[in-house]
Amino acid sequence: MRRSMLFVPGNTPNLIVNSNCMGADAIIFDLEDAVAPGEKDSARLLVRNAIKYMNFLGIEIVVRINSLDTSFWKEDLNQILPSGPDIIMLPKTSSAVDVAVLSSYLRGFEERLGLEKNHFKIMPLIETALGIENAYNIASSDRSVCAIFLGAEDLTADLRCKRTKDGHEIDYARSRMVMAARAAGVDVYDTPFTDVNDDEGIITDCEYAKSLGFTGKASISPRHLAAINTVFSPSIADIKYAYEVMDAIELAAAQGRGAIALRGKMIDAPIVARAKNTIEMAEAIGIRKDQIDE
Repeated sequence: MRRSMLFVPGNTPNLIVNSNCMGADAIIFDLEDAVAPGEKDSARLLVRNAIKYMNFLGIEIVVRINSLDTSFWKEDLNQILPSGPDIIMLPKTSSAVDVAVLSSYLRGFEERLGLEKNHFKIMPLIETALGIENAYNIASSDRSVCAIFLGAEDLTADLRCKRTKDGHEIDYARSRMVMAARAAGVDVYDTPFTDVNDDEGIITDCEYAKSLGFTGKASISPRHLAAINTVFSPSIADIKYAYEVMDAIELAAAQGRGAIALRGKMIDAPIVARAKNTIEMAEAIGIRKDQIDE
């Protein structure tokens, strides 16, 4: 289950070496904004060797390459793909054409490496006004797209507005992203909360993002990971209720009853769907029914 994603600059050996013990569900090795042009080659080497030789203990590996309008992105992939990352994050994705360009390059690499088609997944980073307006087309453009990710810093610059802590200026973008992702059947991730010292603010921001329907959230600081993982995990009470719903459905079926009530409320299809989703999330983070019954 991918709730939290931690950005790790590709030119920081000390952070890379410790990245597998910080509590993130996924690590985003950054070859783009965090790395100056003169350090691209050394960052690629560090990230390539980390992926190849480190034990990430099941943590998903994402690499943010440079955007397609630079001269760096192909060499990023040439150096990184043979080491076996799980996902390639494409920054400044503005249209389905961007995804198609990356997908074509990845498919060629998969063929040369003897891998099955769509082995490498794509996570478009949407951070422009045009990208937001094209969010559904981007999310549904290719079978290798596993999720879309909102980048608020570049987006607000493109919108010519101020980035604020409460984030009202990106409300439309957040809602548009969630709608697009759910319609396309992929996950959707919220932009990082940039005040690394505001422990209450990160919780509030996570809760708001979750209320909109985001799958999880990225972070630029390990300090925020616990809050992200907690908020985007189902609570024990939610898990218990989900199992109660499924038990009630099973009992009603055995008794030949159509109408089902639980705790004084009728159980309809959306409640059943949410219960199934909650149980799937619980199992993904290692919580079983027998554990909550104890």
